[in-house]
Amino acid sequence: MLIWGWSRKIHQLAMLTLVCANCHNPSAHALRKAVTMFTLFFIPIIPLKTRHFLECTFCGAAYEVPKDNVHALIAQAYGADQRPGQPAQQHERH
Repeated sequence: MLIWGWSRKIHQLAMLTLVCANCHNPSAHALRKAVTMFTLFFIPIIPLKTRHFLECTFCGAAYEVPKDNVHALIAQAYGADQRPGQPAQQHERH
């Protein structure tokens, strides 16, 4: 007897301040990645589907983001010279 199915994991990539298209409030939006995996005996084996979306923290509306725009949104959230997981760079004043 084989036990198979799928599971979904959601990873938060960044937080951005944007104006929501649904509620029209400037609020934080979470950029998230949802990965659906084929599982065999509860072990994730093959990724079936990956999608990226923005979710408004004010009203909860979610909008799918094309894969081409994800890197630009991450760069906007963390700055052009900073990557996720790295500490913010300190600039010295002279």
